[in-house]
Amino acid sequence: MEAEYRPVSNFPDSSIKLSIVSTPAHLPVVRATVESVCKLMEFDEPTRGDIVLAVDEALANVIKHAYQGANDKPIEIALRSVGGDKTALKIELRDWGEQAEPAKIKSRDLDDVRPGGLGVHIMARCMNEVNYVHAPDGGTLLTMIKTL
Repeated sequence: MEAEYRPVSNFPDSSIKLSIVSTPAHLPVVRATVESVCKLMEFDEPTRGDIVLAVDEALANVIKHAYQGANDKPIEIALRSVGGDKTALKIELRDWGEQAEPAKIKSRDLDDVRPGGLGVHIMARCMNEVNYVHAPDGGTLLTMIKTL
């Protein structure tokens, strides 16, 4: 059952869309944009940090896993205040890379102490909803939602 959300009055009733290529050099621009949107929506500072971290981890995973480190592949990002009886930010990340089975996208065991491999865990901790679906024309659509 999909949750109901309401739009924020000081945020446009349309998506803010970014199109980038899969280079880490573009990540600071995306982080700054997400931070600005979160400020407009009046998320507190710790929550803004969580949302920016989740988006950064998601993009790093796309670059590393879906595109195997290629730095010239397309990624689309959409940010939107969504409606209903709660206020939330909906973030969609779309790639055209290698598809992973959504049921198999998971973090490694937290007891396995070593660098890397925790992006999925971080996204789940930072966001209220995280959902992966295969796009019909290839790649993956990741949707993340954070309530205000």
